[in-house]
Amino acid sequence: MALDGGGFEDPSAEVLTAAAAAFGLLASSARLHLMWALAQGESDVTHLADRVGGALPMVSQHLAKLKLAGLVRSRREGRRQVYYIDDPDVVTVVRVMVGQLTARRSQQARIPVRQLRGTGA
Repeated sequence: MALDGGGFEDPSAEVLTAAAAAFGLLASSARLHLMWALAQGESDVTHLADRVGGALPMVSQHLAKLKLAGLVRSRREGRRQVYYIDDPDVVTVVRVMVGQLTARRSQQARIPVRQLRGTGA
């Protein structure tokens, strides 16, 4: 592994491939919304579907993909399947990314749009 300018080793090709696959799954707004909801606490598929506004079969399908990727886990509670994020680092990544973008959007909304000089507007 090569060192970059900051003294850190470059990750292996396998690690980069796994990270790209995880980020690829999170590139879906529906799956990211599910991850955001699960970052707040565990839930069953019915409550997740209500929260994200999706059809039950679609939400189940997204959860199955997230589970296969190891981003989400589940356990049985009677007749319910309860989903949760078992990795605190995944929770942190989701919260930081969504939180930063939310803050950036609200900050941009407060900046007044100024007219360009010389445009005749």
